[in-house]
Amino acid sequence: MGKVVRFEAPRTASIVTEDDPPLGPDEVRLRTLYSGISAGTELTAYRGSNPYLTKRWDDDQRLFVPGSATREYPLDGWGYEEVGEVVETGADVTSVHPGQVVWGTWGHRTSCVRSAEYAADRILDPDADPMLGVFSQIGAIALNVVLDADIHIGETVAVFGLGVPGQIAAQLARLNGARVIGVDAIPGRLELARSLGAEEVLDAREGSVAERVHELTQGRGADVSLEVSGRYPALHEAIRSTAYSARVVAAGFFQGEGQGLLLGEEFHHNRVQVVCSQISGVAPALSYRWNPHRLARTAIDLAVAGRLQVRPLVSHVLPFSEAAMAFELLDTTPEQAVQVVLEMEKGSNP
Repeated sequence: MGKVVRFEAPRTASIVTEDDPPLGPDEVRLRTLYSGISAGTELTAYRGSNPYLTKRWDDDQRLFVPGSATREYPLDGWGYEEVGEVVETGADVTSVHPGQVVWGTWGHRTSCVRSAEYAADRILDPDADPMLGVFSQIGAIALNVVLDADIHIGETVAVFGLGVPGQIAAQLARLNGARVIGVDAIPGRLELARSLGAEEVLDAREGSVAERVHELTQGRGADVSLEVSGRYPALHEAIRSTAYSARVVAAGFFQGEGQGLLLGEEFHHNRVQVVCSQISGVAPALSYRWNPHRLARTAIDLAVAGRLQVRPLVSHVLPFSEAAMAFELLDTTPEQAVQVVLEMEKGSNP
């Protein structure tokens, strides 16, 4: 029997058992080593604010429409930041072997079965820290933001929200040749961004961020702003901080109505373009060369090469048995954590 994290109801997490699926001839069994918690999307399911829990998503029309909710509690196996070890292979598998480490997405569970093709495409360098594997999807999300931003050498990029995706996006923007201004209301995250290379950091609690961004850019404003916090006031301030006829990339998972978003002000008068970045797709102009798998592979390769620093983002490593405590920590005291990772206890997996 395996174990999986279950959301029983809003803000109620537990661990339950689940049957281990049988292994097919072209499949492999993975024993999870680490599973990272997304402090954005996952928390919306934990809190009960995710729109899939209150509305029905029509996949054909790509619309939320009236009707019964798409998902309902209990919710098992949320999570998309996993890394595990191959412990068993099917009779026909030759491309991977036991002992190899695989990154991917299979939710907060002690083990899973995946196709050999899936595993072979996601083998982690044997010399790399296995913890790097939990950053494949969140790294892909951040890289997609930077591709949507279309950053050029010498430009100034303001990053609003310095949680995990914001910290990664800030580093990737610098790799693109940008000067980065990091914005957050949590001092520890500002310090972390500075230590990882941000040229300037601004405390969102101290005065007008937009005015300070304009001062730092000789009155022009940021060439591109990235909104990664999912907060409407931050999106409004990102719009205010951005240069005339320039771009804001909105990547945060916004919840509820747009309180604090004043579209009749700078957005309207400065012809600011607001672009959504979401990991289900890439910009149309890039779609022949990029896809979500290439995004994830690139993020992992950059981390393994040391060009992208993700290990410093891990603030907590907690036993899998303390998953409920981990979610409560992120929900109630987010200023105390960045990336929280669940570690599987030895003996809890096949």
